[in-house]
This record gives sequence, structure tokens and C-alpha cells, in this order.
Amino acid sequence: MVKAKYQSVLDLGMKLNMKDGDVQVNGDKLEIKGTAATPYEKDLLWDEIKKVGGENPSDLMADIKVADGSVYARHTVQSGESLSLIAKKYFKDPMKYKQIFAANTGVLKNPDVIHPGQELVIPNL
Repeated sequence: MVKAKYQSVLDLGMKLNMKDGDVQVNGDKLEIKGTAATPYEKDLLWDEIKKVGGENPSDLMADIKVADGSVYARHTVQSGESLSLIAKKYFKDPMKYKQIFAANTGVLKNPDVIHPGQELVIPNL
């Protein structure tokens, strides 16, 4: 029953290719363990957990580690994106595009010119 309640969390973990994933039902509590690639992916999982179970779910124990904490995320530029749209996605603040640009000066020469397929580092802020 509790596993079905958190199925969207388990599905997201699969979509994000969580490493060392383990899901156990212990009585009426679901125990989830695994390693997310970046802090952003860990945040996505916690957001989904809170969406399903509330701020402090009593029927879930999650131990989610991060493989690479040196960056917040890695992002592949898609057609139609700008640094401000990317900043809004990750930080909910389009003005943080400056920090993304600063973290990618080896790839980008102008904050107004990005191309689909470019791999960008989204810095920890």
C-alpha cells in the first residue's frame, strides 16, 4: 500500500537513473536508498516526496546521496533556450544567468549566445 502511494517517487528515481537504488517495505514504512547524480536531482526527488507525503512524511525513510556535489546540475542546451530560462528552471530566478555564464566561460564567450547541444555546468549557489 505504501509503495503504491510513493510510486511516482520510485518512477522518478528510475527516470533519473539513480545508482545503488534499494526500496524496502518495513511494516507500514517505505525505505528508499540511492545515489542521485547531482544535488538538483536529489532536490527533484525530495520535491516529489513532499508532494506525495507532505513536508515530514511519517511513512517514508529516504537516504539519498549525491554522486557529484561539485556542481548543482549539468544541463544540455535545447533549442529555444537562453541562460535566463535555464536560470529560471534551476534557481527560479532568471537573473542568476550571470552565475551560470561565469561557471561556463570555457564554453561560452557571450551570455546571449548559446547553442543546442552545449553542455553547461549549473553551479552551486
